[in-house]
Amino acid sequence: MSDKELASAIHCDRICFNYTDFLSASCKKRWSLVDAIYGVLPIFGMVTRKSAHSLQASDEHLKELALQIISTQVSDEINIARLITLAEQQHISRFDIQLPYPLSGQQLDAIQQEYRKPLTLSQQGDLLCVSIPGQSH
Repeated sequence: MSDKELASAIHCDRICFNYTDFLSASCKKRWSLVDAIYGVLPIFGMVTRKSAHSLQASDEHLKELALQIISTQVSDEINIARLITLAEQQHISRFDIQLPYPLSGQQLDAIQQEYRKPLTLSQQGDLLCVSIPGQSH
């Protein structure tokens, strides 16, 4: 699976995560004990494995971090909230998530409750547009 499939090219200063491809890659991943711990406690993994040399993450770096936190063992809402947290930690304030289907209003509310900080979520079909206020690009 290529990097472009997992975190597609930046379009107009906006990254697009392909959520379905992340789930597929997560299913195929061979998990070590450390990976399993990071999967259960993703914030620990994001903090300890965060690259100190670059404030803006490359596509490869974002892919690696996202694969650490996406899990088929939790709901889509939790996974999406984890992706939003990852983006915030990487100083990404606006990005899109390509989903296999549009989310319901209830699912969008669950994402906002899980993330627990102000953010704007909007949908255009199966594309979820995320904007985190107060973040610089």
